[in-house]
Amino acid sequence: MKKIIISLMTLFLSTSLMAAGSDSSSDTSKMSMYEDGVKLVKRAGKLEKKEKTDKAKKLYSQAFDKFEKAYKSDKKNPDILNYLGYTSRKAGNFEQAEKFYLEGLSIKPDHNGINEYLGELYVQTNRIDKANERLQILKGCNCKEYGELELIIKTRGSKVY
Repeated sequence: MKKIIISLMTLFLSTSLMAAGSDSSSDTSKMSMYEDGVKLVKRAGKLEKKEKTDKAKKLYSQAFDKFEKAYKSDKKNPDILNYLGYTSRKAGNFEQAEKFYLEGLSIKPDHNGINEYLGELYVQTNRIDKANERLQILKGCNCKEYGELELIIKTRGSKVY
């Protein structure tokens, strides 16, 4: 009887220890990486409004890393590509941002966010004709992105993107 109890206790303890050793939270999903990146972008935006641009850029860089990890698991998600472009643009990497935006549009040509942000990038890089092309694509969307891009084009030079 004593041997059975010892065997059962040993089995119980070893099973408990194995369960404690496995940490499923280390298996971060692509959605949590994406969501973490979105949170960082929002925090960075708040810092930008307070004119704390250096701190904002650091958060954009951290967000980029999160989106990059999410992208490795989901290469056909235009929202991830949009944020990869956005965080690249905010960090001043315009060429890289444009590539991400264009890749996102190859998946979903009518993506409102990508069209707006690509238009903003074109304004920032003095390609107003291309920004107006993005505006025309958004024209019939009845969305806030159209109005925002239209305002940026009209007031170019006086707004921080």
